[in-house]
Amino acid sequence: MSEIEAETIGLAIGTDARPRARVATASPRQVLAIVSVGICLANLDLFIVNVGLPNIAQEFRGASLEDLSWILNGYAIVYAALLVFFGRLAERHSRNLSFLLGVALFTAASAACALAPNVELLVVARIAQAAGAALMTPTSIGLLLASFPPDQRAGAVRTWTAIGGLAAALGPLAGGVLVTFDWRWIFIVNVPIGVVALVIGWLKLPEVPGHDVPRPSWWAALLVTSGIGALTFGIVKANDWGWGSRGVLLGFAVAGLSLAAFAWHCLRSKNPFVDPALFAVRPFTGATFVMAPYSAAFGAMLLSVALWEQTVWGWSALKTGLAIAPGPLLVPFTSLLFAARLIARFGAAAVVSAGIASFAGGLAIWAMLLGADPDIPAFVVGMMLTGIGVGLTFPTLMGVGAGSLPPSSFATGSGVINMIRQAALAIGVAIFVAILATPATMADRIAAFHRGWWIMIAITIAGFVPNYLFIRRRAER
Repeated sequence: MSEIEAETIGLAIGTDARPRARVATASPRQVLAIVSVGICLANLDLFIVNVGLPNIAQEFRGASLEDLSWILNGYAIVYAALLVFFGRLAERHSRNLSFLLGVALFTAASAACALAPNVELLVVARIAQAAGAALMTPTSIGLLLASFPPDQRAGAVRTWTAIGGLAAALGPLAGGVLVTFDWRWIFIVNVPIGVVALVIGWLKLPEVPGHDVPRPSWWAALLVTSGIGALTFGIVKANDWGWGSRGVLLGFAVAGLSLAAFAWHCLRSKNPFVDPALFAVRPFTGATFVMAPYSAAFGAMLLSVALWEQTVWGWSALKTGLAIAPGPLLVPFTSLLFAARLIARFGAAAVVSAGIASFAGGLAIWAMLLGADPDIPAFVVGMMLTGIGVGLTFPTLMGVGAGSLPPSSFATGSGVINMIRQAALAIGVAIFVAILATPATMADRIAAFHRGWWIMIAITIAGFVPNYLFIRRRAER
């Protein structure tokens, strides 16, 4: 993240004023360490569950893949919908207390996940986890920027971003290690970390007061949540019930009505949940239109690799996590060391194009080369290409989208892009689950995976169009 972007975050959330009263209790670096725990927990749990999904299925034998997919999708949908809502709501209140409330909710929900006796209660607990994560993320950046002087904020944000990216990258590997003991450990591990963060945060975090901003619409948050949830439900259940079944059609109808009502609210409200004026900025529009298909393919990819290695090749969760690790580990490495230099030399649109091509190339290797017999070199090469693609594309799109907005809109714009990313992740998972269905034979299963990867390639390369129309043409002017 650039220095300009970091400065605009500070202006957008009103953190130029120094923290009051308790500012001396923690140094800026200590604040960074404390809030980084929050972003680590939020990012880690986005990806750690993928590796554990087959083990969860073994314990809850009556659960189908469609049911299990809601362990992932429930988290992604609620996190997407509440990120903007809680971000704006938290601006009205003390940032340190809001952050600690998010950590407490996430920690308690993690304990509930570990104790869940069935899939239904596990999904409910995951939704509560997502709510805690959606509260932790925006308040952590507010605390961070309030604690550092302006000339050090950019470096602090880069460190915070890198730590969060590393946590996400380590998710599959950590999941593989923990699942060797019991899948419940992927949730139990959050509890002591959260408790320590709560105690230290309560004693050390500076007080950062809120300021008077319009209250976000809870009704709009409910509309977007129900719309994305109903759409995902319809896609997931289409194979079981049929695309023309009453339940699936009802799901699509609820999705259409909810999202239409959400769009009407945004267009007509004096205090819109998502300001339509954001989309008058061409680079922002381009970034969101590329982010949507790319994130859908990314969500499907994460699910597919964990399921492929454990259900087709019969690998353990630990071996699966180790094989997946090279790809995620390349994400922060690529984004921090190469993305900024490449953007400066070739432009953002070229870097996004390279990221799309690299990600699609990794999927193509799997679709063409992977079969019933384990092929570790082909898998790892594909994993590395997808990791490089993500490292080039995601941070570049965030920089292009949010960096093109005025300072007063940066925080909201960043939240909107992240909301779209998380919603697309859920839809991508739903699409891949629908493609896999319930194959009768191993040959059918392999064919379904290959078909899913080719469809994800098509979805990924669709991002070339908005990249050219909105980002490249803008850069040429």
